[in-house]
Amino acid sequence: MPGTHSRGKQDAAVQGTNDSSVVSKVSAATQGYFHDEFLQHFVCKSLRRAPLINRGYYVRWKAVDHCVKQFLHVTDSCSRRQILSLGAGFDSLYFRLHAEKALQRAVVFEVDFPDVSRRKAALIRGSSRLKDALSDWDLSSQTDSAAGPVYVSSAQYNLLGLDLRNGRMAEEVLRVAGLQHNIPSLVLSEVVLTYMETSWSDAVIGWVAGILPQALFVMYEQICPDDPFGKVMQSHFLKLNSKIHALCQYPDTAAQTQRFLQKGWDKSVCMDMNQFYFSLAEVERERMEKLEPFDEFEEWHQKCSHYFILTASKGPLTSPALLSPATESPIPRMVPKLEAISVAARPIAGTPCVEGAGMASTLLEPSLLLLTGGYGRGGRNTGAVALIRGEAGWRCALAELNGERDVRMYHTLTSVPGWGAVVIGGRTSPRNPIDSILRITHCLSDEHDPKTMQLSVEKMVCTGEGPKARWRHTTTLLSQGDRNLLFVFGGHTERESVLGDAHFLCLEKQHWMDIPVEGSFPEPRHSHSACACGEGLVMFGGLGGGGVPLGDAVLLKPTPAGFCWERLHLQPALVPRYSHSAHVIGENLVVVGGVWLQADRVPGVAVINLATGGSIEVSIDTSSVPWPLMLHSFCSELLDPDGAELVLIGGGGNCFSFGMHLNAHPVILDLRPVLQNSTQLLHCVREPLDPADYFPWMDLLPSY
Repeated sequence: MPGTHSRGKQDAAVQGTNDSSVVSKVSAATQGYFHDEFLQHFVCKSLRRAPLINRGYYVRWKAVDHCVKQFLHVTDSCSRRQILSLGAGFDSLYFRLHAEKALQRAVVFEVDFPDVSRRKAALIRGSSRLKDALSDWDLSSQTDSAAGPVYVSSAQYNLLGLDLRNGRMAEEVLRVAGLQHNIPSLVLSEVVLTYMETSWSDAVIGWVAGILPQALFVMYEQICPDDPFGKVMQSHFLKLNSKIHALCQYPDTAAQTQRFLQKGWDKSVCMDMNQFYFSLAEVERERMEKLEPFDEFEEWHQKCSHYFILTASKGPLTSPALLSPATESPIPRMVPKLEAISVAARPIAGTPCVEGAGMASTLLEPSLLLLTGGYGRGGRNTGAVALIRGEAGWRCALAELNGERDVRMYHTLTSVPGWGAVVIGGRTSPRNPIDSILRITHCLSDEHDPKTMQLSVEKMVCTGEGPKARWRHTTTLLSQGDRNLLFVFGGHTERESVLGDAHFLCLEKQHWMDIPVEGSFPEPRHSHSACACGEGLVMFGGLGGGGVPLGDAVLLKPTPAGFCWERLHLQPALVPRYSHSAHVIGENLVVVGGVWLQADRVPGVAVINLATGGSIEVSIDTSSVPWPLMLHSFCSELLDPDGAELVLIGGGGNCFSFGMHLNAHPVILDLRPVLQNSTQLLHCVREPLDPADYFPWMDLLPSY
């Protein structure tokens, strides 16, 4: 039958995900993210994965391990208990718990496709270390019962090969293997059921609820299919012929919770992995974050927002809090009030591909936009690109750097009228920040039909005490009388996760000046925005200490002696975010894109009135953009004086293990709808926020 053949190919592809997963787990364990000395026996060759993947498997391991240990703790006084692992693959759970002497009066049953279980049994036979944990296992005990094969049968561990989609067969195999229906049971499913058609996975959830009246079900799977990261994630699994099904019908944590309640479970608790991660003790998070140099915050937080950990319980196991959050969360959930209007995005017709993340941009002239640094599919960019706007549309010209090979990422590029542009900071890798400062001047090779652009690049030698080398900071041009000041704030270094120092560079003297700044300094941060506003600036958002996004707006205003910080009270409060862009247009600060943790969907456009603090949120209509538009690690520039059009260039990054996704072409945002309506929206009298609009996420979770 064609359907049977197709299903066989898909089953083989799903089984292949096990091999990749165990290699990633071994990598994370080898780098010290968690302790598991048995995983190495299930791989032929160890590979070191990227820090982002190590972190992803760490938080998965930590969440499942937490649930397993809580189950064993609350059932410690029971005369007998059991663990049933669905789609166990090459997991080492039994061997690790046995070595920790945590399996007193407990039996572990592992279920997977026959081919996977057969391979695992062979690996166990070939390892004396693994066989030692099964002293009562008769090596000749492999059997094929009438219902299905049993590859390992021992007093505490049973390895079975069967297809979970056949509920009757699965129940019979488990019964013969010794699974009992009347004792406390833990059922584990780590990215297993979602590979089935949703009707089958729903049937498994209901079947387990029906046969195990004292049970805890722990599930780790994906959510959020419709945002850009979710679309890239789905595309990845489709390419592997391993479609993930359930997230389309159950797209968020609330839907997953209701799913289990409707399938016969008494209670259910579900949280995304950002919420789980921030429920860990601060000392544990600090330990993990120091293991490897890391600078993929956007992809880390997005990966965690697209996976969840869920517990569903029945009978006596509904009383203990088996998935208990911290008493207070540093990332309270928020529900942004989106206005009815939206901002339309459209690609620039005819513009060549300009991909990259971590670039810097500036307008050298009204129709000349310069991009430097960043990284793309071929690695770090070693040149510069100019986008030139003419009557016939946009042109893309390569910029020659006169021998300088700029490979910076997450640096700043600031245009100074009549003087050129200044490059400050950046990095080549998380271990190698750049402390040199560059001055760039330019000329077009042919003003009528430019193919290349000549850049004159010189290193600036500045006196005074300047900032330490950093990246993900901001540099803002301030005009003070007859001198131009570059104001550098915040950032990230190899040793310091966030910086909160401020520095002034006088361009005319090329001297770092000590200018008094009064008021309460903003929290240290990186990946924030800072825009010139009058003779000062306005700063918004960023990633603060402990990896928690910020949502504050702070003004730096001139005083007779220097400058003064002043906090702008926003009404209503905006969802904290970072890795966004921002521009002052008239009396408003327009904030675009970014990454947030405290709300669903993705950030669109926020508008803040700088006089009143009034704020609104609107969505971005991306229906005209033929690819998932990722608005983080991107650049943006205003194209006209009234700010009606904003061009977005670059953006995206490494999407966990799903591959790199970069925005293919520059995109134009038409800001007119929000700017035309902002006066009325931002000055209207607003009702006080209902507490339901701003609450800790743990209050949503049913308590045991």
